[in-house]
Amino acid sequence: MTGETVLTRIVARAHEQVARRRAALSIDQMLAQPRTRTTRRPFSAVLARGDGPAVIAEFKRRSPSRGAIREDLSVVHAAHAYEKAGAAALSVLTEEQDFGGSLADLQQARQATRLPVLRKDFIVDPYQIWESWHVEADAVLLIATAVSSADLRELLRVADKAQIDALVEVHDERELDCALSAGACIVGVNNRDLRSLDVDLGTALRLSPRIPDDVVAVSESGIRGREDALRLYEAGYDALLIGEHLMRAPDPGEALRALTGKDGDSRG
Repeated sequence: MTGETVLTRIVARAHEQVARRRAALSIDQMLAQPRTRTTRRPFSAVLARGDGPAVIAEFKRRSPSRGAIREDLSVVHAAHAYEKAGAAALSVLTEEQDFGGSLADLQQARQATRLPVLRKDFIVDPYQIWESWHVEADAVLLIATAVSSADLRELLRVADKAQIDALVEVHDERELDCALSAGACIVGVNNRDLRSLDVDLGTALRLSPRIPDDVVAVSESGIRGREDALRLYEAGYDALLIGEHLMRAPDPGEALRALTGKDGDSRG
């Protein structure tokens, strides 16, 4: 099965799931529910360029390309380890069928740490933005190839209204131009080709010069160690989103320290 087919299948299922959830609970009903909103945690600001790349450390149990990655690690344990090791933010997969995630995982990660949390899922409808707001996600992933240009603009508008940052994921020049035209302030270049599922850091290196200086640049997928991290930082990337490399390590926190070359969170 090709990556394109995997994406098409997951996106189609996302639309079906949204329709079912909206029938059970409308946006108005959701917003009317009692909710204790904790202080919003800035996502974009923590990715600002420093003396090395910021790391968005990801929790995911499995993926269509790799199958099972780490089924034994709890999201709370991983979140604690990432925060202690100096992660700037967390990314939590909430797609259930192919990635084994849930909104409960995101809530647990956020409650367990002080870090901003990105909801990583296949967001195709404004309903999911408000759903993300309701579970207190600080940011959402929007995949440019999963929606039309008009829909991307609308999702960015709704995210801004909900005061949720949006990381717009792109894979090539056309998608990058589309994201920038739509007003994306954070752009993530995914080094995984969604058609072949092959990973090539050359994608990030090729697209880096096209990302404006006032847009936060994030490199995603295929980052295997400190050499890759430094290479991408030197190419202009402010942050790195890293999941599988950390999740497969016996000690995800130690793997993060080795990758960044830092001791971790000095706050303890």
